[in-house]
Parts: sequence; structure tokens; C-alpha cells
Amino acid sequence: MKKRGIGLGCSWYGTGYGNGFPDVSSAFVEIHDDGSATVLTGAVDVGQGSNTIFAQIAAEELGLKAQDICVYSGDTDATPDSGTTAATRQTYNTGNAVLKAVRQAKSSLLVFAARKFSCPNSEGLELKDGYIGVKGDPSRRMPLAEMVFQARLQGERFISAESSTACSTPVHPETGQGAPYWPYAFGCQMAEVEVDTETGMVQVLKVVAVHDVGKALNPTQVEGQIAGGVTQGIGYALLEEVELQEGKIKNPAFSSYLIPTALDVPAIEAFYVEDAECTGPFGAKGLGEPAMLPTVAAVINAIDDAVGVRITSLPATPEKILRGLEEKKEG
Repeated sequence: MKKRGIGLGCSWYGTGYGNGFPDVSSAFVEIHDDGSATVLTGAVDVGQGSNTIFAQIAAEELGLKAQDICVYSGDTDATPDSGTTAATRQTYNTGNAVLKAVRQAKSSLLVFAARKFSCPNSEGLELKDGYIGVKGDPSRRMPLAEMVFQARLQGERFISAESSTACSTPVHPETGQGAPYWPYAFGCQMAEVEVDTETGMVQVLKVVAVHDVGKALNPTQVEGQIAGGVTQGIGYALLEEVELQEGKIKNPAFSSYLIPTALDVPAIEAFYVEDAECTGPFGAKGLGEPAMLPTVAAVINAIDDAVGVRITSLPATPEKILRGLEEKKEG
């Protein structure tokens, strides 16, 4: 017999290394005389899309298109250290470093442009759509590329190096008080599962996921992160387990250490809630690990709802479910 159940899971997650551990990201930026800009960071894009986000951050601040930004990353010989691609920290930490570096280079450019436009200061200037000029006066502007080229003829370059340090403090050993992380990300997911009471097999039919992202700089990437997190969460809940025997791993390959495939992914409805984080780049937070956390609780609770078996150790294998059903019968 197959029975269905619904479960809810909620989570909160602190961004960064936390607990006062040094958490610094750095970035180099240069604005070029062809109207483009280069961003150099040590951050490694492992598929989560950090290079795209860094390009968007730089483009937004410089009034350019994302394709006008070249992001060069992960080369320890040429790029500054941006820390690990972990702890949901790259969009927030390195994104802040990129934004600070871009703003510093932009500030130098605006000071030069103010002299060219005979303005008393740079406050009345703007960068928009690949042009630099006086706000509200279309007749007093020129292509960004031309302005930077003129600066180079005079020996000026617009280069900046900046760093961003995450704010956290160690937890007090006696009181337990402190600020171990910032910012925090929140999420809630609901899962529907079908449990076969004869085999103990569980099929996840649907997951609805809602996550707090600060400000979604790239909605498509946000939805992709949520879908990826849900998939990993299903693996965590139902499949993944390192088996040890006499100190050795029994299942060191993907043929024996099971992870979800595309055929295991259920229907996923992904939603995000925007509430800009004042300390993040353009209000953004990270959404790496947080997307997978509620899935596990939602699936385990859905199994309980379906067949009344409470799983207390992961993964929820068919053997554990059948054992739970048997114990339930015995009473």
C-alpha cells in the first residue's frame, strides 16, 4: 500500500565563517578605455553563479551592461584572496568587496570627469547607459570609453583594490551571548511524499520552497539555487550516507554512495521573499546552503505524516521505515 503525507520544514542560517573567525574578501577593479571594466577576485565559481553576480554588481554601479564586465577569478597568481566558496559567503562578502572597489574606481573617474566638464565637484555627474555626464543635461555627456581614454592620455588609470570583512564576534563561553553570524537567511519548505508500506521506499512528489534572499540580484539564479538545494536536501534525507568499516569508507564511489539524479527530482515550486539587507551589496544575502536545510525536515515530517514512523537518524532508508512500521505494529 502506498500512503501520502505532507511535511513542513523551516530553517535559519548564518552567513560566513562566523564566531569571530577572520572572514575577509578582496577584489581588484579597473575601468578601461574601451568602456569595459575588469573585476579580479579569488572567489571560485563552482556553478553557483558568483561570476555572474559580480559582473552584475559592477555593471549596476558603473551604468554598464553585465556583458561589459570581465570577471577574472580563482587565479592565486593574479587575483586577491576572497576566501573559500563556502558558508554562503561569496555573494555577500566578495560582492561587497567588488562593490567597494568599483565605487572607489568610479569616484576617481568622476573627479577626473568633473574637471573635463568644468564642474565644481563630481556630485552632479552620473554614469548611465555607457555614458558619463552632467545629471539632467544630455548635451553635456560623452561615452565612458572616451572619458577613460582621455584620462589615459594624461597618465591616469582608474584602478582600485578593496576588501570587505564580515562582522561577527565569538560567543561568550559563559553567557552564550554574542554575534556569531551576520546576516541570517531564513527559509520554509513543504514536501509531499508517497511511502510504500511494503517496500519502505519513499518518493518525493512535490516541494514548495520559500526563501528570504535579501534582494534578488538575479531571480533566475535564485530559483536555480533553490532547486539545487532542494535536490541536495532530498539526497541528505533519503540517500546519502558514508558507510564506515574498521575506519575505512565502504562506499567511496557514486556507484555505491547514492545521490539524487534528475529522475529523483520532484516538482519544485520556488519562491523568494525580498527584504533588502542593509549591509549587503544592493541589499543581497547569500542563498547557498540555506536552500537545502528545510528540505530534510520537510521530507522526514512528511514520512511521519504518511505512515506514522518517526525517523531519528539520516538517511531515511527503506530498512528504517520498515523497521519503524514493524515496531508500530508491535506496539
